[in-house]
Amino acid sequence: MPETTTAETGTGQPQSAPGPDGTGTGARRTRIPLARLRDFALIPAVIVIAIVGQIVNPIFLQGDNLINILQTMSEVSLLVLAQTIILVAGKMDLSLESTFGLAPGVAAWLTVAAGTGAGLGVVPGAWAVPITLIIGALIGAVNALFIVRFGLNGFIVTLGMLITLRGLLTGISGGQTFFNLPPSMLYLGSATWLGVPVSIWLCLILFVAGIVLLGFTRFGRALYAIGGNVDAAKAAGIRTDRVLTIALITASLLAAVGGLLLAGRLASVAAAQGNGAIFNVFAAAVIGGVSLNGGKGTMFGAFTGVLLLYMIQNVLTLAGVPAQWIQALNGVIILIALVISRLTGGKSQE
Repeated sequence: MPETTTAETGTGQPQSAPGPDGTGTGARRTRIPLARLRDFALIPAVIVIAIVGQIVNPIFLQGDNLINILQTMSEVSLLVLAQTIILVAGKMDLSLESTFGLAPGVAAWLTVAAGTGAGLGVVPGAWAVPITLIIGALIGAVNALFIVRFGLNGFIVTLGMLITLRGLLTGISGGQTFFNLPPSMLYLGSATWLGVPVSIWLCLILFVAGIVLLGFTRFGRALYAIGGNVDAAKAAGIRTDRVLTIALITASLLAAVGGLLLAGRLASVAAAQGNGAIFNVFAAAVIGGVSLNGGKGTMFGAFTGVLLLYMIQNVLTLAGVPAQWIQALNGVIILIALVISRLTGGKSQE
């Protein structure tokens, strides 16, 4: 009998090859619904937290509080989106949290008028957004150079970049906060469309684009294939170096946009912007079912992960729980998610 071949689905799960009639085997027909079901695994938890939040404090489900949750999570959610792209490809980028701070920090440094807000004022304010995006792309390109071109360990490279970028932001700001930002830096984080902050619209649009990218494009299938088995991906003709380079640059660009959203909402860029954000990012990704081994996870799962995380934090805040306990909870949530992954999937998210 001929051997049965396998291929990667949009969720990173293997599927049986299609039969002569063009349809899949019974195993394939079973796995697709199960994969789709996993995408919605956190929806019951989101509903439960919403009910608990309403019981804890009646303002939880009011429009203003829901908008506050979505706007607050929109900035970090772009880091989650970026990290998901990298994790699916079997890599990780710790430097995203520093890009989140440095990219808008450099833009503020160059555009804020000299003598106010620690700026130099050497570039017109209209250039603030392009500068932010350029810095984000450059950081991603440097990461790709070390990881893809030189074949260095991604964890160590991005850890080194995290420390370097954090030091650069502290250096150019002198440890101060940039303020009096140009209007172009404030728009995305402060404007509203149809009564809803632009940052929320942008977050939703980018996540929809991410869902389409991973689930319905050749590039997305290539990311899953690389994360599943990079040697097999190369044998299949996938240009792995090119795909990984694009993924790393795209992730850094998304981190820069996320930092721009926060800068616009707060009307400032702090010297410590982004510090510690990577812990929430990994917590949300793991909760959402994204594997740290690569090749598994969906963008919708990542979105529900960050939504659940911020809903829990909001409930605890409304309940008067101290901030330090909320941080401790993030670690507990990660451990619980790993245990659930082990029990349901038969393999931990190492």
